[in-house]
Amino acid sequence: MTSGRGVWITLEGGDGSGKTTQSNLLASWLTDAGRTVVRTREPGGSEVGQLIRDIVLHHRGDIAPRAEALLYAADRAHHVATVVRPALERGEVVLQDRYLDSSVAYQGAGRVLDATEIRDLSLWAAEGALPDLTILLDLDPGAARVRLDSADKPFDRLEAEQVDFHARVRDAYLTLAAAEPERFLVVDAAASAADIAGLIRARVESLLASR
Repeated sequence: MTSGRGVWITLEGGDGSGKTTQSNLLASWLTDAGRTVVRTREPGGSEVGQLIRDIVLHHRGDIAPRAEALLYAADRAHHVATVVRPALERGEVVLQDRYLDSSVAYQGAGRVLDATEIRDLSLWAAEGALPDLTILLDLDPGAARVRLDSADKPFDRLEAEQVDFHARVRDAYLTLAAAEPERFLVVDAAASAADIAGLIRARVESLLASR
């Protein structure tokens, strides 16, 4: 990689869309190509973030929607400052599961808060930082629910929400992608894992070549 700033790639999509599978495949491909990859996530990409993750995803009681949004923003502020920016300054590839688009989709549309306010809050927390590429794995909420059910594991607080919640989340993601086509790669998550990985690699290869 060229000296100086690295490359920042985020993966977005509803629960059950296959982000983990594609992140694993992309990380392996990048590593085989000689890139240094930093794998991280939000919430939970730092020690402080893991504490916040336990609250927002596994707390058994209700959390007020605005409090939830603020907790995600707090995680984001610390994560970008202590994990993302240092890795980018070292010229590494940051491969991240979820970023501010998740907050706009889940807390904005899902929790029916003001999407602009949620985005502005996240940008303030992260000092305006945006990824070089955001991969959106788009999947019908009904199909995603089938995948989650087959995984045979307990749902977290967001996974357990009803289908109408996840439908709002999906619509919000697609709206975000349409507004920033230069940053987003939208992929049909119902396709085979291999086909999806190929589309992602082609876009990432082009991005790396341009840096």
